[in-house]
Amino acid sequence: MTYGGKTRHLVLTVVLVACCIAPVSADELPLQLEIFSRASHGVLAQSNDRYFMVVAGTPEQMGAAHGRLLKNWVQAMVDRVVYGVGGAESVMSGEWFIDTSAEIYRRTSPHIPKRFMAECDAMSRAAEISIRDGRYANLFPERFHCSGIAVAGKATRDGQVVHARVLDYMRDIGLQRRGVTMVFIPDGYNAWLTQSYAGLVGTVTAMNDKHLAMGEIGGRGEGQWDGMPMTFLMRDVMERAATVDEAIEIIKKTPRTCEYYYVLSDKSGAMAGLYCTKDKVDVILPGEDHPDLPPIPEDTVVISGKDRARAAVERINKHYGSIDAKTMIEIIKRPVAMRSNLHNAIFLPEKLEMWAAEAGETTPACDEPYIRCSLPELIEYYQKVMEE
Repeated sequence: MTYGGKTRHLVLTVVLVACCIAPVSADELPLQLEIFSRASHGVLAQSNDRYFMVVAGTPEQMGAAHGRLLKNWVQAMVDRVVYGVGGAESVMSGEWFIDTSAEIYRRTSPHIPKRFMAECDAMSRAAEISIRDGRYANLFPERFHCSGIAVAGKATRDGQVVHARVLDYMRDIGLQRRGVTMVFIPDGYNAWLTQSYAGLVGTVTAMNDKHLAMGEIGGRGEGQWDGMPMTFLMRDVMERAATVDEAIEIIKKTPRTCEYYYVLSDKSGAMAGLYCTKDKVDVILPGEDHPDLPPIPEDTVVISGKDRARAAVERINKHYGSIDAKTMIEIIKRPVAMRSNLHNAIFLPEKLEMWAAEAGETTPACDEPYIRCSLPELIEYYQKVMEE
């Protein structure tokens, strides 16, 4: 992949195994939400076996609601990440995970907006975990590896953007057991939707009420931590940007950490892939070819490992001109998604809809049912509950 005259390589290992793919359902019906619990400034609802949390207000109010509504899940999530995965990493690397996390926090904290740490700390207090553990768990996602695809214009059925985000990361550690679709309605900022996990106040998969969608793909550069952590940078973009161009400007002006790729889209049909390091931001335009990936169709952005990108492009070409949410669900099946596929999201920015799937106990997300949700509908649901 060529950026600024130099060639960068997307190096991701793909393990292919023979498997029998189960049918994938995509529920188009409106969510039938039932209140699971509520708190001041927040509500947790359930639809079948999926959970939806909406919080609103100041950072402290949203954090406290998050911690109260998901208390047991936050405790389990933090324990699994900080002491389970962290302990295993300590054994393998010979470096104590807590010490590494302390160094990451020391170097990133000057660049993290104070409102995010205030929210994280309020969540920790409400969930009855230590402030330290809550912060360290939120720095953990600096190691994600994934794929991103966005298509629009001639590639889609109706010309509107269809944006896929594939999160391939450690399905076997059971994060999916704490998966929650979350909506944040912060005072003075954009409201936004994320497919996420209990205890995380940043995001890796998001869309805001200004019709801007975003996903990330992890790269190299571990140890380059003198900037804003990726999950908080994405949240800052969600809360302050309305367009792809505005998002790019925020990213360019923000001190960054390790190497990341991003895929952005908005309701106008604008799309972009970004290659970001601590030193630069290079923009990859729709249809732009580069030597490490197959020829990219017009009105298309694809960021992935080489073999997975080839599979994605073959499927895009097969369905070119008729791609919609259901077609994209088929496009991102394995081998585009990896065996470690934790969750997938298909964004329709113009409609403010997200189709999401979480991994099963032993199956990747791409083999699990998808459920459709609408950001305006979830906000309206929250408002009605709070008025009761």
